[in-house]
Amino acid sequence: MSKIDFGLTAADYARHRAGFPPDFFARAALWGAGVRGQRVLDLGTGTGTLARGFAARGCRVTGLDPAAPMLEQARELSRQEGVEAEYIQARAEDSGLPDAGFDLITAGQCWHWFKRPRAAAEAWRLLRPGGALLIAHFDWLPLPGSVVEATEVLILQHNPAWQFAGDCGIHWRWFADLAGAGFIALESFSYDLDQPYSHAAWRGRIRASAGVAASLDAAGVERFDAAHAALLAERFPQPVLQVPHRVFALIGRKACA
Repeated sequence: MSKIDFGLTAADYARHRAGFPPDFFARAALWGAGVRGQRVLDLGTGTGTLARGFAARGCRVTGLDPAAPMLEQARELSRQEGVEAEYIQARAEDSGLPDAGFDLITAGQCWHWFKRPRAAAEAWRLLRPGGALLIAHFDWLPLPGSVVEATEVLILQHNPAWQFAGDCGIHWRWFADLAGAGFIALESFSYDLDQPYSHAAWRGRIRASAGVAASLDAAGVERFDAAHAALLAERFPQPVLQVPHRVFALIGRKACA
């Protein structure tokens, strides 16, 4: 697969990619994750979906990402929503931040892009004793007959090297990553919901994916988007698409000293 660069699709990502639903934050809070006053570092923050969500709940948040265009979108969205968060350009595996500075470290929709053992070790270093690492996903589900299934088939026609078709939204490998870095008391939850998208928003959401604008050239993106519009008009003409998704979250804790 060609090199993935989400900076190329930052505008679509910010405008069309649905953020984590409110119930995710409520469920995370039951684990003591993202409660008021906590110092939170959001790895691979992108446009700041998790960073803004935790900041709105009274956390002191730093978002970290290697892509400057994504951070620009995150700052603008934070300004529009009236939440305060600091954003820095760095990589999850080598943040340059001081030891034991955070109560909670989060990674939303991005753990698979990291060099995972190094990212887990860096998170361990950055957490205070008793702190926690929370990995979260909000993934579409290619259920039979769904708009997701049809869209994934189309992505593969335009980008056969795309590697993420057919995912179930349960990320079992992450358990070994956390355990290997020394995290204990691992817990997880998952639940399903339908996320509404207009045709325009679903097209934008898919352009913002790794298989389309983050890896195809401009002409390829244009060809795919035209074909996607035709597919939706023909097979899914309803104005609001109910797109099946799964929320998955995993938390591990650094033992108290």
